[in-house]
Amino acid sequence: MKKIIKRIFMVITVFIAGVAVIAGGYMQLPKFGKSPSGKRLERIRQSPNYKDGSFQNRTETPSLTEGVSYYTVFKEFFFQKSKRVEPDSVLPSKKVDLMKLNPSDDVLVWFGHSSYFMQLDGKRILVDPVLSGSASPIPYTTKSFKGSDVYKVEELPEIDYLFISHDHYDHLDYETIIALKPKVKKVIVGLGVGEHLEYWGYNPADIIEEDWNEQVILADGFVLNTTPARHFSGRGLKRDGTLWMSYVLSTPNHKIYIGGDSGYDKHFAEIGEKFGPFDLVFLENGQYDKNWKYIHMQPEEVVQAAVDLKAKRLFPVHWSKFALALHAWDEPIIRVVRESKKRNLPLLHPMIGEWVYLNDSLQSYNWWEKVK
Repeated sequence: MKKIIKRIFMVITVFIAGVAVIAGGYMQLPKFGKSPSGKRLERIRQSPNYKDGSFQNRTETPSLTEGVSYYTVFKEFFFQKSKRVEPDSVLPSKKVDLMKLNPSDDVLVWFGHSSYFMQLDGKRILVDPVLSGSASPIPYTTKSFKGSDVYKVEELPEIDYLFISHDHYDHLDYETIIALKPKVKKVIVGLGVGEHLEYWGYNPADIIEEDWNEQVILADGFVLNTTPARHFSGRGLKRDGTLWMSYVLSTPNHKIYIGGDSGYDKHFAEIGEKFGPFDLVFLENGQYDKNWKYIHMQPEEVVQAAVDLKAKRLFPVHWSKFALALHAWDEPIIRVVRESKKRNLPLLHPMIGEWVYLNDSLQSYNWWEKVK
């Protein structure tokens, strides 16, 4: 009996070791990126936001809410998720020819989740593009909703400024970034994220890589201010080796807040006091859960954050493409619309691919109500 148990134990050990070796080899693929090194790592170590080998949030930010274990998270994921985490039907969408833009038009097109295109005062801007159909490095997982993949990279025009908020897979997509390389003039990232881009063939001279609370004069009346967020980063086993960001973009005629991912915190009010009011703010609204309340906002907090920022209009993103949490796919927009009406805060909520003129005060209709 002891020999049988010993053999079983040996088989299990060998199996686990084999899986570890395979996984270790798989994680050497380029899509996982590369950890900061050399002069970049030296610069990171000088950051006031870097301590004990990783970047830190300004406020203590546990990965999980107090009293919650990973066992609880896994149990709820497998047994308590909404039956409507994904829509049953194909999402409606529209499509315009982005190659034929009038340079004088100030427009916005949302690609679902946190990916969107803007043309502001003649400059073309792209934020967190994920156009590959997946938000995971593992094949056949975290696939996009049916109908949400309207645009391909080859259908995008030349991009003056590509903004990346952080290096999670649903914001920094290897396949999309590789395909975009010939189209991008400048890419703007937080400290450490430039290592991924250089590894993937981007010219270091085209990468603007900054810490929080920096200012960059871009060109032609375009000014960038880097601002904090309350989140985390990482593409492998090690977390927080690169910095997560939000951005204030001032153009000759607009002031925009690009929020990235963030839990609610005092930084919104501080940014609003220093840089507000904003013509438009993009804030994450989706993939939240009570179990990780410090790193993603509830919809009601999204509206409060917009108020803190002194926003004239709110565009809620981070929903309607991937199921990364347990809530129904349309719950984020339903709750944020309800709360914004209470607070009298104008919203933009177009369909994926819909053309939005930023100087037009009209709001989109509630298109999600017709989706099963």
